[in-house]
Parts: sequence; C-alpha cells; structure tokens
Amino acid sequence: MNGAMLSRLTWRLHLSLPVVLGVTIIAFGILYLTPGDPVEAILGARATSEQKDALRAQLGLDRSFVVQYFTWLGGAITGDFGTSLMTRETVIDTILTRLPYTIQLTFSAFLISILVGIPLGVFAATRQNGWGDHLAMGAVMTLYSTPDFWLALILVLVFAMGLNWLPVSGARGWEHLILPAFALGLPQVGAVARLMRSEMLATLNEEYILTAKAKGLSGMRIVYGHALRNAAVPVVTWLFLALPWLIGGAVVIENIFAWPGMGQLFFQAILRKDFPVIQGLLLIIAILTIMSNILGDIAAGAIDPRIREGRQ
Repeated sequence: MNGAMLSRLTWRLHLSLPVVLGVTIIAFGILYLTPGDPVEAILGARATSEQKDALRAQLGLDRSFVVQYFTWLGGAITGDFGTSLMTRETVIDTILTRLPYTIQLTFSAFLISILVGIPLGVFAATRQNGWGDHLAMGAVMTLYSTPDFWLALILVLVFAMGLNWLPVSGARGWEHLILPAFALGLPQVGAVARLMRSEMLATLNEEYILTAKAKGLSGMRIVYGHALRNAAVPVVTWLFLALPWLIGGAVVIENIFAWPGMGQLFFQAILRKDFPVIQGLLLIIAILTIMSNILGDIAAGAIDPRIREGRQ
C-alpha cells in the first residue's frame, strides 16, 4: 500500500468518526422516544409503582436523555456498552458470543454472491442478446426480485422438508450453514450479475479491447486477461458496500433458521425492549459498515493500480 492510498484511507477514517457519533445519537434518540417501558417488560404488569421506580432508578432510566446518552457514550468509548436489562450479562460479552456466527453467515453469503454472480454476469455479457444472455438475466431478475425470507421458506420446503437433505435450523455443524447462506446470498447474486454484465459490456467496447481483438488475441484471453480486471473494480467496490445490507438481511434469515447470530439477538432485544443491547448492536453495525467501505477501497486499489496510486 503506497502513500497516496494510505493517506486516502486515513482521511476516510477521520471522516468516519462523525458518522459513528451521529449514528449513536440517532439510535439513542429513537430508542428513548420508543413507546413502551423496559422496566415493565422486566418486572411485568403486576409490579407496583414503587418497584418500578426503584428499578428505573437502579438502571438510570429516570435520568434525562442527555445524561443517559453521555453516560452510555463514555462507557462505549472504553468498551463498556452496559449491561443487558434481561440477562444482566455485559452487552459486549453478549455481542461477542453472537458475532462469530453472523460473520460466518455473511461471509458465506458474500462468497456465494461472488462465485456465482461474477461468472454469471460475464457469461451474459459475452453472449449479448443471445439465448444465454436472456436465460441468465431471467434467472438473475428472478433472484433479485425474490425477498430473502420468501426464498428462505422455499429452500426449507424443498431441501429440508421435501428432500430431507439439509437441517432446517440450528448451528451444530457446517451443514446447518448451507440453507441460511444461500437464502441470504442468492438475492445478491442477481445484483452482482446485473452489475457485472453492465460493466463487462462497457469494457468490451473500450479502445484497448478493440485493439486486442485487432491483434488477433483469443476471446478467452481478451475477456479474462484484459476486460475482467477493469470491469470488476466497480463490482468489487459495490460488493463491500453491500456487506452492511447482508448484515441487515441476517436479522430475518437468522430468525427463520434459528441461527444464533447478531440478527437473532437484535430481534430478541427489540421484543424485550433491551435498549443497551440494541444500542451496542447498532454501534457495532455502524463500525462494520465503515470497515466494509474501507475494505472496498483497499480491494479496488489492489485490482486497479490507478486507484492505488491516487489517480482516480
């Protein structure tokens, strides 16, 4: 990594700090204004007013919004996200227990979108307006327009309940990862293939490609040796930008397949009004989003020297 690229990434990190701060303020404000009382969710509706007031004071929920926010922010800066209102475990330990499962799921879905989407887009572009192009794009549009929860249900009906090939829920082995990974990754295949096809068609009309054809280079060498490298830059960048969307989609998929990741934890925390856990998860997701953007810059620079040298 040269000086220009390092300087660019450092600048991106500096710009990210206000973004993370803004996310914490908005998230804290939304939760503060959300109807419902977490104290009542803990004690139940039959608790007396004195019991509720005592627990509210113990948890610091009787303080003003500003005091609560800066108390939480001061702890978050030092790595203390507070304590879960329901389990009384530290939020950071609760999240770190679930984080590896979400990373495993989103990384698997990410690989599926790359390994299937990019070749499918190249296949369609090299057969423009032919039967292969129409067939590939028809499949792509079907995947892209299918909601991930609906696709998850279809996969369960076919491969778990119908053919009995794969387990439907849990995380006790690699076979439990297959259905949720494909349910999360296949819709992204459609987006990747469409973008790859578009970029390949634009690249194949560039002057250096036409020159390569005039020199008599084979079609395979032109496509995979020259065109694919440049066409892949915006696709790779988009893929890393889409990582946060995969994490967001994992909320639904993890609950359908009982996958014990952050998405399932987020859903449970919302139902229980466990505000410290929700705030901690939102902060982690914001940080992962920023890291995804930075990784996208690094990957684009690794593919295209012009970006790495700061010429684009």
